[in-house]
Amino acid sequence: MSAYERQMSGGTAPRRVFSLALLSALLCSTALVGASGNAAAFEIFGIKLWGSSEDEDADIVDPLRYAVTIEAPDADEDLAEKLENASALKDDEERPVSGSLGLLAKARADRDQLVAALYADARYEGVVTITIEGKPLDDLPPDAEFSGPQPIPVVINIATGPKFTLGDIRLEGDAAGLAGADFGLIAGGDAGSGAVLKAEASIVRALKEEGRPLAKVTDREIVADHATSTLDVTLTVAAGPVAGYGDTTVEGTEKVDRDFTEYMTGLKRGRQYSPEEIDEARDRLLGLEVFNSVTLKEADGLDADGNIPIGVEVSERKPRYFGLGGTFSNTEGLGLEGYWGHRNLFGRAEKLRIEGEISGIGSNELTELNYNAGIMFEKPGMVGPASKFFAGVSTVLEHPDAYDNFSVKGNTGLSYELDKQQTVSAEVALDYSKITDSFGKHTYLIASVPLRYVYDNRDNRLNPTTGFRALAYAEPSYDILNGAAFVKLRGEGSAYQSLYAASKFVLAERVAIGSIIGAGLQDVLADRRFYSGGGGSVRGYAYQGIGPKDAHGEPIGGLSFFETSVEMRIAITDTIGVVPFVDAGTVSTKQFPDFSDIQVGAGVGLRYITPFGPLRIDAAVPLNRGPDDPHFGIYAGIGQAF
Repeated sequence: MSAYERQMSGGTAPRRVFSLALLSALLCSTALVGASGNAAAFEIFGIKLWGSSEDEDADIVDPLRYAVTIEAPDADEDLAEKLENASALKDDEERPVSGSLGLLAKARADRDQLVAALYADARYEGVVTITIEGKPLDDLPPDAEFSGPQPIPVVINIATGPKFTLGDIRLEGDAAGLAGADFGLIAGGDAGSGAVLKAEASIVRALKEEGRPLAKVTDREIVADHATSTLDVTLTVAAGPVAGYGDTTVEGTEKVDRDFTEYMTGLKRGRQYSPEEIDEARDRLLGLEVFNSVTLKEADGLDADGNIPIGVEVSERKPRYFGLGGTFSNTEGLGLEGYWGHRNLFGRAEKLRIEGEISGIGSNELTELNYNAGIMFEKPGMVGPASKFFAGVSTVLEHPDAYDNFSVKGNTGLSYELDKQQTVSAEVALDYSKITDSFGKHTYLIASVPLRYVYDNRDNRLNPTTGFRALAYAEPSYDILNGAAFVKLRGEGSAYQSLYAASKFVLAERVAIGSIIGAGLQDVLADRRFYSGGGGSVRGYAYQGIGPKDAHGEPIGGLSFFETSVEMRIAITDTIGVVPFVDAGTVSTKQFPDFSDIQVGAGVGLRYITPFGPLRIDAAVPLNRGPDDPHFGIYAGIGQAF
């Protein structure tokens, strides 16, 4: 056994003291190496569209190829997967290293990463042995040359050893009055290095939540008792004094106003320090969409007034952007959209966005395509950092089966974040419309006051795996030309639950209900009635195909609706997923949904995960198909269905 192996196995001593700082560094190095790969070729759905391995290897001096075998006979399936994922040698096996020195350096780094993975699983007696061309890594000279036939054989042998549990737990210093169990430190509990580090962070966070910005762990003693396979943990913590916010200084701004950036943090001098407010300030600055990165740091000490200065470091994004997008369905045709925007119009994160859309291509006649164009403006921080002023003008010319509509709408309003998860908004809008539907031709001038409340604690807005989103919407409206008054009400909720580690199975559920009260069906604009069916609601049916119809079989909309959907999002790989789903919905001319007339569609979808959201393709069939319903529907777009 080499000196390195003896150090890792602890075979020469029954108890061993660990440095959690070392464990933390090893864990961080694993994460950094795992995220450092660059791809010169382009692949989608596992298919390489351009580029080649030769292109990727062109910048490598003296390329040397190797083949890795990982042997971990004592590891269960879960640990074996973790070890393989921690191995950069395995992850980069298709990409050569730079000569023999490159292979040696990669092997040594890999050993540290694998040891960190063992520690994370509480395997403190684990031994990692790496051989290259049959020779142990520690026996190879620093200038070893591997001249055998390529790929060079590399064997990683891992003896995992027993899994440790926590033994004696002691919190000392200002943490002496805290209970270790509250932070996951329980005798007989998880002794993985990650669990211990998480407990440390939680203890410090708990003290900081008392308004103590200088709280920190001042000493730690981690002792592994190999005779009992337990890990004794002693943590000494200094809480530091309660303090308020000092000066907030901003660095890194160029085109964004520095004083505005400081204002948007919302950290008022003298108010008691709160780590939650620091997190909210960071999220608020990122939400301005003018910064690539935002870092908030407390100073190492208090100022002369006993307050903690806060430093803000930012890096700016390019202010202008543009893009193209599209959707497709065999029942709704092709839709194309384009947009141009400016994120920082006057230097204080004001947003201007101009967009246009054409839809119905392939399903409508050329003279009956749908057009939508709009200009939107936003100004954050109008009445406090949590507020946002918005205004917009849009025009629509559309020809769905239910009606023909030309309208011009203007709106202005204010939204306010009550907290990190809750947002309210109110606006005033004026909408001039000319609509032809089953009830004839009508002209409307609608003044309305849309009110909205949103609760959203999803872990990811683009591809959620846990959390809940709820929407409550009310829109009192008055038709100035015709004298009709009505209120449109809508509620919607969606929930997400991860059923397996690493979110390989995510159950997603959605329910929505709405009602229009105060007016009859003919008095409500056709484009404000409720409809259901199509890619955004009940898949398998035509767009607006669910609900009451006129004598010609065309939808007329309703005064109420109900929809629900259930999806099981299954991750096949890190980028590819399969989604079986069931949708259901109903539309009624009454003010309350008719649950006796539910239409149901079911199908399966394919997802390809990208940084800007999942690419989605869904195929569905109507389960209680009517004579006018399609036999199936195919839908493509960007983002999850809900």
